[in-house]
Amino acid sequence: MDEFAAETKVEWREWGPAAFEAAADSGRPVLLSLTVPWSGECRAMDRGTYGEPRIAANINDGFVPVRVDADRDPRVRERYTMGGFPSTVFLTPAGEVITGATFLGPDGFRGILDSVREAWDSRGAEAGSIPRQLQDEAPPAGELRPRIEEHMIEQLLGAYDEEFGGWGTDVKFPLARTVEFALVRARDQATRSLEAIHTHLFDTYDGGFFRYATDRNWSNPRREKLLDENAALVRAFAHGYRYTGTETYRDAAQRTAEYLTTTLWADDADAFAGSQAGVDDYYRLEPSEREEADPPHVDETVFADRNGLAVDGLLWLAAYTDDERARRYAQRARDSVCDRLVEDGAVAHYDGEGSDRGLLGDQAGLLQGLTTSWQVTGESGPARGVADWTIEHRQEQSGAFRDGPESGAGLCSRSLHPLDTTVELADALVDLAALTGEDRYRRVATEAVEAFAGAAERMGVEVAGYAAVAARLRDPQAVVVGTEAGTDLHRAALRLADHETTVVPDPDGDGVARLREDGTVTAEAETPATLEAALTGE
Repeated sequence: MDEFAAETKVEWREWGPAAFEAAADSGRPVLLSLTVPWSGECRAMDRGTYGEPRIAANINDGFVPVRVDADRDPRVRERYTMGGFPSTVFLTPAGEVITGATFLGPDGFRGILDSVREAWDSRGAEAGSIPRQLQDEAPPAGELRPRIEEHMIEQLLGAYDEEFGGWGTDVKFPLARTVEFALVRARDQATRSLEAIHTHLFDTYDGGFFRYATDRNWSNPRREKLLDENAALVRAFAHGYRYTGTETYRDAAQRTAEYLTTTLWADDADAFAGSQAGVDDYYRLEPSEREEADPPHVDETVFADRNGLAVDGLLWLAAYTDDERARRYAQRARDSVCDRLVEDGAVAHYDGEGSDRGLLGDQAGLLQGLTTSWQVTGESGPARGVADWTIEHRQEQSGAFRDGPESGAGLCSRSLHPLDTTVELADALVDLAALTGEDRYRRVATEAVEAFAGAAERMGVEVAGYAAVAARLRDPQAVVVGTEAGTDLHRAALRLADHETTVVPDPDGDGVARLREDGTVTAEAETPATLEAALTGE
């Protein structure tokens, strides 16, 4: 149970079979509360709604109340979220959804209670339904064609906001992966978006990026700071600096790295904490006033997937700027997570009781950090073991990857094939194929990406990473450097190669760097200068 449950008067149960059995035995629906430690609305609903004695008594008498920390249980989150937090979801004893909402004040909650009771009394279990994303056994498959990349470029052009930067004309999210896709295909869009993100979402005093802006002009930011989103922006700004040399981008990445290695550093775990809450009253204070105020709550849970992405982002920053602090903390977090959370290739979600092991998000996120570590530092860690376990235990016959085991309470036994996580995994497997010389990893990545190719024409800019990894699979490129990591030639390869090209340090090599395109050597270089000429054509 999360630490904030005590602020309520509801008699919460843990998620699991026992809660659903109790609902079936008593003939009552389940009330599922999905919360996260960084949400101000979750705390407000705890105090104002679940803390109201009459509402709590109503819940305790008429429902089986279940509370889930959505960060700690991503399988429940992905199957039941109502699009934000808190998510308030009413379920049948079989786990099917009757109805749901996000934040509800006392009056709104009383209203939904009445409608749920009416539906349950009149229809019983038939009042529930299975969400659409859980009704299909597999995503629509297809072939990897150039059209996938072309379609996404068209989506960039059609969705770009020429007036304010970014994509879309409503809520503005940073969309770090979309920025990276645009850096080599629509650079003006990418750089204008980076400038907007930096101007409007960066916390100039405490460091780090807020989650998103609620208005088209990037105003009214949601001020939570999550490790994975900040890690992704470290990487995006580092890549932006690599392509443009813009000092503002380098400074933004380094300031964010400083935030991650101070505020979000969990000393006891020697790794990165999961998030910091967004408290508007605090962030509206002047800098001198912030010095006297208590900072927002930091959830010090060390999540494997988020730490993997932090390792990835910080090491690319180190590769481009020689930032030794970023390198050192990335290596410390990598080693700590691998020691604490990895066992025979299976990755635990976090270090604590109740943690799932082998979730696709953790396997993919950590693998991303490990393959980047191999490229930048020459240290592979358990990359092969993590990849092999994931392929053996999570890939289905269709080629798609499932998010977790085929078991669990509620709808957790139903298949879910997450696109974003598949992109992360496939991207890491492309790198691993080049790093190991084993083409089987590329074949697995191709199968995983092809499993979604039938839906490619319906994809928007939010999943531009899918088109990027599809392009990498169609035209894989690697720079194999015949030296150990850290030599001038290796460092030059990291800074000169396209960010979608894998850099492979080979300590047993002959001191020559070779550009391989789809397995064929197309250029060779023995010095950083000749490598630059080979890669840039100058």
